[in-house]
This record gives sequence, structure tokens and C-alpha cells, in this order.
Amino acid sequence: MKKEWFFDCYCGRQFVALLEDDKLTEFSSEKENEGEIVGNIYKGRVMNILTGMNAAFVACGLDKNCYLSMDESYADPSKYEGTMGEMNPTLPDLKVGDEILVQVTKPPRGNKGAKVTTRLSIVGKNFIYLPTTEFVGISRKITDEKTRERVLSVTDRLRDKKAGEGVIIRTQAPLTPPRKLKKEWQFLKKLWQDLLERAKNAPVGQVLHKDLDLPLRVIRDSFGDELVAIHVGNQELYERILKLIRLQKDIPERKLVLYKGERAMYREYGISKIVYDSVRPTVPLDNGGYIVIDQTEAMTVVDVNTGSYVGNKNREQTVFEVNEQAAIEIARQVRLRNIGGLVVVDFIDMLEEEHKEKITEILREKLALDKAKCNVLPMSEFCLTQFTRKRVGNESASFLVKPCQHCKGNGHVHNDFFVFAKIRADILDLFANGFSAAIVELNEGIMRKILAEGVFTGEVKGRWKDKRVYLIPHRTYSEEHVSVRGDNSEILTLPDNAKILY
Repeated sequence: MKKEWFFDCYCGRQFVALLEDDKLTEFSSEKENEGEIVGNIYKGRVMNILTGMNAAFVACGLDKNCYLSMDESYADPSKYEGTMGEMNPTLPDLKVGDEILVQVTKPPRGNKGAKVTTRLSIVGKNFIYLPTTEFVGISRKITDEKTRERVLSVTDRLRDKKAGEGVIIRTQAPLTPPRKLKKEWQFLKKLWQDLLERAKNAPVGQVLHKDLDLPLRVIRDSFGDELVAIHVGNQELYERILKLIRLQKDIPERKLVLYKGERAMYREYGISKIVYDSVRPTVPLDNGGYIVIDQTEAMTVVDVNTGSYVGNKNREQTVFEVNEQAAIEIARQVRLRNIGGLVVVDFIDMLEEEHKEKITEILREKLALDKAKCNVLPMSEFCLTQFTRKRVGNESASFLVKPCQHCKGNGHVHNDFFVFAKIRADILDLFANGFSAAIVELNEGIMRKILAEGVFTGEVKGRWKDKRVYLIPHRTYSEEHVSVRGDNSEILTLPDNAKILY
């Protein structure tokens, strides 16, 4: 399987897309300079303890207090001595007002605050260092027994067992020389020691540790001969990634490619349209069938339909072939949309047990390629299949769409930055075609956001510095409606409310 990564940075956001065998399987985005809060370690204060829920709520400086299960031990920063400190036995000893170190494991969702843990971890390329948890784990993707024993033996010599520290060995570790493993281990321990020192005098709500931002996390965790190229559409981002690749020395520099085209990179490679379509509930299958994906608060439901596919043998074989295509596509869609939690698939009814087992096997096989852990149950007699997928960050829909104001949230429209991205791509197309000026007619509210947030500041100072871009607001335009045209006239006649981007 060949893999191509595409990184870009514009309109105040960072974007990452993965193509596997020319099919889009992953897409992520996060705000520039903010990053994902999952993995962040905070100094928090216990605000409330609910005995009936066996939980505590902790203030960490986020919009909502965080949820903490009380079925674990906790780290009290006031009692740390030396490098490792002491561990209090159980969370029931907590009192309102206590200050503790917590790490975000699940992001806020809807009306729920983030979920946190006191079992802290620091992620490296080969190890996940567990400074307060005496546990040793190893990636399930390392299947060879001799390899597992060798890596466990090397790691065992690195661990300070008296300090009670633990580790999870990542998939990349067997491919890394022991001296590099030792160097990384020492680096992770140094991060932890520095964190402890800062925690002593840090105010409540202070972020004590942040993971790398989105592109660098992907580069850190990427490996394998299947990697064909890493395309980067931003010069500054390219240089940051190049620096990390040179530091890690496990990805050839020649595979890092700076995109120099005049048009928007994602549009040039056909990625934009696929991303826009990824929020639609109906997904066509290659053979004419289709699936419908319905995400609810409790679970995600997927319905499989034959569509226009009629087959050429008998009904049982026709249904099996549609279900087979659906299983493959469902595994791709949950990765692309980053769907977490419970997923229920209503496959088309099949009579033969062999066919039911085969569809379940295909679904398991394709989901095994996912970095997020998935657990697939056997198909029921009604041809319903349930599987769970570990939540990793926010679902794509959370940043791709927003509730529609006109239908009181019953429907959704594309998020603002998608409108920004479309305008940017349209303008780049015009300039690539030789126009010196671009005239954009758009929703008045969207224009105000562009000007107030400086959405295109980087482009105006860089690629557009010798061009002219005019914005004409319309109160009657919907937020997604945009009209972009080019002009080469020296003098333009525009309405009084037109704004020029400087």
C-alpha cells in the first residue's frame, strides 16, 4: 500500500490529509498555534466531588471543568521530592480544593467537558513514558515473539523499577537501534523532571506539557517503506518538518516535497472535493450500492443499500458483493471522519453463515489498519454488526460543519474556514490564469470575519503582494454562497462598500 501525506497551513489552520493507494483515508485540521488539547498536562484544582458518580470535576483553565474518574491513584504536586515524587494511594482521598496534575484523554464534546486522568504519559516516537504508572505494555502490531522479547529486554534495562515508572513500547521501537532508544528514554525522563519543577509554583490552569502540533505529530509517528512522499504547501511548515526529519533520521529527505504550484495544493490534487463530500451522509460504493452514515449523540448508525447494483448470479451473491464493498468503505469512512464510540452497521440480510463470517472478517481486517483501536463483534442473526472505535481527538464533523442558523440546528452547513479555503483556492486559480485582480462577492458576516481575523494576511504579504483582491459584501447571500471573478482592468468600478485586502 503506497501512502502520500499532504500538509498545508492557511487561513489560520493546519491541515493534514493521507492518501492510501490514491484514496483519501484520513483528514485532520486544527487551529494554528493552539493545537489539540488531548495529551496536555495541566495543574488542576478539584472543584466538586460526586460520590454517587464516583467522579471529581477539576478546573484546568478550560471552558468547562474536566471529568475525572475516581477509580485511580493521583499525583499531588505539593508532595513531589527529587525527580519522581510520591503517589497518594487512591482518588477517594481527594478533597475539594486539592491541587493535582491531570492529563486530557478525551476532548470536550457537546455539553461535556474534557475527560482527564492522573495516570500521566509523555509520548515519544518509540516510547510512551509513564512516570507515575508501574506498567509495561507493547504495541499489538509487534507480532513476532522474538522481536517482542528483544525490545522488552532492552526497555527493561532502561526502566527505573524502584521509581515505579512504566512504559508502552510503540510500533517503531523494533526498527530503532538501542542507543537511540536510550537517548529517547533519557529525553522523556528529562521532560518529566522539568515538568515537576515547573509544577511546584505553577498557577492552577497552567499547561505544563503540550504534545507537538498536528503536522509534527504525524511526522513523528510516520514510518514504513510504504511512504511515497510528504507534500507540503507552506514554506515555513516545510522547514519545520525538514528539521524534525533530519533530527529523527528515519524518513529520507527526498520524500519531503515542497509544493510550488500556483494553485491551491489540495484542489490541485483533488483532495478538497473529497473533504467537502466527507460530511455528507450518503456515500456511493464502486459497484453502484451505497451506504448512509447517521451520527447521533449515542452512536453512529450505518445503513447498507444495493442501490443500482443488481448482480448477475442470484440474490444472495448480489447482497454479499454489496456488503463486501460496504465493509471496506465503512472502515475507510470511520477513519476519514474520525468517528469514535459505538458504530452499528445494518448490512443487507444474508442467509448463508459463511457470508456473514466473511463480511465480519473483511471489516476486522480493514479496521486493523486504523491507528485507533477497534473491537468488532460477530454479526447478529439480523445482519447487524457492532464495533467500537477509540476516540482520538475530535470527529471531523466537529470542525468541518456547524449547525445551520436557518433551521435552528436541525441541519448543518460547512464551517467558516471551508468558505475561506474555497475563496483562497478560487483566487489562486484566477492569479494562475493570469489575472491581476480578484473580485469576491460574499456574505457580509463572512467578510467581516475575514477582515477582523486577518484570514488572508499571509497570502496578501506573500503570494498576493503584487495582486489586488476586492471584497464586496451582500446581506442577502448565505454564508456559503461566494462568487469570485478575475479582472485585468487598470481602473475598476466597484460599489462604495467594497473593501480591498492589504
